[in-house]
Amino acid sequence: MLVVGGGPGGSTIATLLARKGWQVTLLEKARHPRFHIGESLLPMNLPILQRLGVLDQVRAIGTFKPGAEFPVDDDNYNTFQFSRALGAQFGHAYQVKREQFDRMLFGHARDNGVDAREQVTVDRVEFDADGRPSQVLARDADGAALRFQPRYLVDATGRDALLGRQLKLKHKNPEHQSAAIFSHFTGVQRRDGDDAGNITVQRFDHGWMWLIPLQDDVMSVGAVCFPEYLKQRRGDTEAFLLQSLRSEPSVWRRMTHAQRVAPVHVTGNYSYTCERMHGPGWLMVGDAFAFLDPVFSSGVYLAMDSAEQGAAVVDGALREPARETQLQQAMARRHRRGMKHFSWFIYRFNTPVMQQLFNSPRNLWKVEQAVISMLAGDVFDNREVLRRLRLFRLIYALTALRMAPAALRGWLHRRRQAKVRFSDETLQPGAQADARMDARPDTDARAQTEPAS
Repeated sequence: MLVVGGGPGGSTIATLLARKGWQVTLLEKARHPRFHIGESLLPMNLPILQRLGVLDQVRAIGTFKPGAEFPVDDDNYNTFQFSRALGAQFGHAYQVKREQFDRMLFGHARDNGVDAREQVTVDRVEFDADGRPSQVLARDADGAALRFQPRYLVDATGRDALLGRQLKLKHKNPEHQSAAIFSHFTGVQRRDGDDAGNITVQRFDHGWMWLIPLQDDVMSVGAVCFPEYLKQRRGDTEAFLLQSLRSEPSVWRRMTHAQRVAPVHVTGNYSYTCERMHGPGWLMVGDAFAFLDPVFSSGVYLAMDSAEQGAAVVDGALREPARETQLQQAMARRHRRGMKHFSWFIYRFNTPVMQQLFNSPRNLWKVEQAVISMLAGDVFDNREVLRRLRLFRLIYALTALRMAPAALRGWLHRRRQAKVRFSDETLQPGAQADARMDARPDTDARAQTEPAS
């Protein structure tokens, strides 16, 4: 079988399928290590990493993350400790440099018998009359044409969305749209004591900012912005990022001695989904199917969870072909259900109502603990959590009635931003990576055909 995409989702499903006795080929278009955003893992990642047998490796390269914090004002924070989640299996997570994390998982797949290849770009998938993938056309780093004939195809290509684009299944999310600008810095002030490893999520007038502590004094710093705001940027990209950070005193104070050590990146079209995540002989996992705004750091977890579920689906479909559709549909229902819980919060995160509830959390009927469980990624199978998340929606509605004028303004603003187009998919370098900040207050190649069982 063939897995396209060597990120966390692709490496996970390739490893698990190889362990089930299947011959697996894994193709990655780039070469590890390669830069990637999405450094903040969730506690629900850890059981998957434990089952893969790589948790100790992640611990060695990661920064201990006990919780997520949301500043209330310039000096005070509300911190949601993962240890307070309902039925917490792990009361913490880790934050990782994705180039290290992704390379480790890719190498682990190879160690488990996967034919893992880098610098192989898939151009097109051909289908037979039954709609099953019959041939996958690709190119290696030298431009040599490759053809694979997989028994099963897994699309783990992330935002490239190989099948979503080719089959015209990928669509912009009509309810939410955002764009991001970000980089890595050293010298950023960390929080004190046990909070030093927390991710900081700071709202501002045009979206929200993140500060993610990594090893070696590196901090991932960025802003997810309403497209209307990011379209205003002119000229130097770094200057625009700094201007955004400067607008929040609590963030800017922490940047006083910061030095940028990576390019400044910009990316748009941040929220999308595909009409379906499966078909005869193929399956999507992770961002290849859908991507949500990263405010709750759900991307890597959703990729690895869908990969683990997907491995069971592919294995079951190959052993009992009559069950393929049933297995695929059950996986899709579960995945959509979990995404709904994340997306409900994401769509409302910057509204005055949600800000009020996050700034003044109450644990009546353990609702606050259920929200922490959601932040930890526990949105699929825990009925105790899911019941209380539904109760939180009622609390939100009642609070919105009490704050009706502000709630209406927030709703109208969200609807307007969802209609703004911002389609930059580039990762753009800013000025020199060692610049100090002023932080005052087709081819003729031979073809090879390979079976990929």
